[in-house]
Amino acid sequence: MAEQSGPPDALVAAIARSGHDMTLGWMRLLFTPPPGGASSDWMNSLAGDPKRLAAMQTAYLEKQAKLWAALSAGVANEQVAAQEPGDRRFVAKEWRENPFYAYIRQSYLLAARYLNDLVDGAELQNGAKDRLRFAVKQWIDAMSPANFVATNPEALRYALETKGESLSRGLANLIGDVQRGHLSQTDESAFELGRNLATTPGQVVFENELIQLIQYAPSTAQVAKRPLVMVPPCINKYYILDLQPENSFVRYAVAEGHTVFMVSWRNAGPEIGHLTWDDYIDKGVLLPMRVAREIAACDRINVLGFCVGGTLLGAALAVLAARQEELVASATYLTTMLDFSEPGQIGLFVDEGSHAAREAMIGRGGILPGADLALVFSALRANDLVWPYVVNNYLMGGSPAAFDLLFWNSDSTNLPGPMYCYYVRNTYLQNRLRIPDALTNCGVPVNLGRVKLPSFIFATREDHIVPWRAAYRSIELLGGEKTFVLGASGHVAGVINPPAKNRRSYWMDSQYPADPDAWLAGATQHQGSWWPQWSGWMDQFKGGTRKAPAKQGNRKYKPAEPAPGRYVKQKAPAVAAPNPMVAAGRRQAR
Repeated sequence: MAEQSGPPDALVAAIARSGHDMTLGWMRLLFTPPPGGASSDWMNSLAGDPKRLAAMQTAYLEKQAKLWAALSAGVANEQVAAQEPGDRRFVAKEWRENPFYAYIRQSYLLAARYLNDLVDGAELQNGAKDRLRFAVKQWIDAMSPANFVATNPEALRYALETKGESLSRGLANLIGDVQRGHLSQTDESAFELGRNLATTPGQVVFENELIQLIQYAPSTAQVAKRPLVMVPPCINKYYILDLQPENSFVRYAVAEGHTVFMVSWRNAGPEIGHLTWDDYIDKGVLLPMRVAREIAACDRINVLGFCVGGTLLGAALAVLAARQEELVASATYLTTMLDFSEPGQIGLFVDEGSHAAREAMIGRGGILPGADLALVFSALRANDLVWPYVVNNYLMGGSPAAFDLLFWNSDSTNLPGPMYCYYVRNTYLQNRLRIPDALTNCGVPVNLGRVKLPSFIFATREDHIVPWRAAYRSIELLGGEKTFVLGASGHVAGVINPPAKNRRSYWMDSQYPADPDAWLAGATQHQGSWWPQWSGWMDQFKGGTRKAPAKQGNRKYKPAEPAPGRYVKQKAPAVAAPNPMVAAGRRQAR
């Protein structure tokens, strides 16, 4: 089929009307409260400075009128608002060369800037303003003209070229995602656990109702006497640390001479919906650590926690310290918060009202659906994790590419209600883990300052889940010697950064002032992966070497099944539970 130079005249006229209607809709926002059920405090605070508000409205209307005049004159290059760097929503040439689409794009960007300026000018407390800013951003992102067939030139052109087949495929994709219960971000048929993900050889050597413990087979003739026990986040599955061979942190650690044990959390169903935070510490962290030490027949072990796994690990080590039990030689914390005073955007979803409602529903037993958590994490980066896939899958009728990180990201896990409710209340809401003896876990008071172990603390500079400054504050809380390393990129990509690719960079400095930004100002940037730096640090805690064992487990803990085990393959069981995160989202601007 010959290339279409543009939509037919009738369709162009309809698009122009759509753009005009959209602009009128933006203008109506000047005189109405923001989305998300925000209170009138927002507009009232702006009304306190009527001259400033009037000036902002006048400037906005003048620029919109300028855009409309350019459209009437058939001009496509009128620029009144610039895109953010890296914004890929408007890359098609029509957004710049076609007067209608150029108008729609500029009108949208102008209105978005205006709404953000209104939020910046609102006299609200910091927490309220942050929630309002997040709510407005979510709505602005959702209203992008690129997200709708009628105002997306690529989608319209492709629909014409394919005689509507792309729209038919898009509808089929939508129906398929509804049946799966989530937006497809990757070709899920391209991956299978044990075949091309989570393939590091090993055996399940222990299990209980909550976890399986995997011991990986050695790949070196000599191994460290002290094993390394990894505690991954229970909110997601462990194989983020064992993706494909070329980017597996587990495989790397094994190749560095460590006997690696991995905690594989069970995907919670109703049968374990009663488990608590203490159960996760006792059965999910402390017990596997003791099993690993017994199998390795050593004095102590090394431990590593990632994200929520690191928070659990910190509490577990405080329990050991209170009991004066010397089980651990060193601890590694990957993108972990122990001090939740600056929780980042996740904190915007947590408020007392919604959490109290959640506690009433599932705090004594029940399940928090993993789909709810997945929705929250995607909302934090909607223009990366939601809307591009809406456009590709539904508007263009395309299929997402195969990407291991996104396959893992969509493999959600449920959590027991009591455990989750305790975690959120005592960290995000009340930040009690950082206060000495404010919490009692497993029958003893928790004091992170009594954890006098050498600690390797790793954070990532663009982390939207665990802000690096929050991770840095673990230095003040933990006893013992600390090494802090800041990596480039985000929460997952910054961690999973194998040396062979020589990508990204990291920062280090041995002086740790109280101000994280002062530390960064004095830190030295190093090119490449942080993994070798961690491996060199770990060498001092191996406890010597021994001949690599021929088999996994021992007489007491015998291999039960090959890695990755059956727990990690369990999909999140469907549960009938309200979505408290959605309720929190509706209230986040109040």
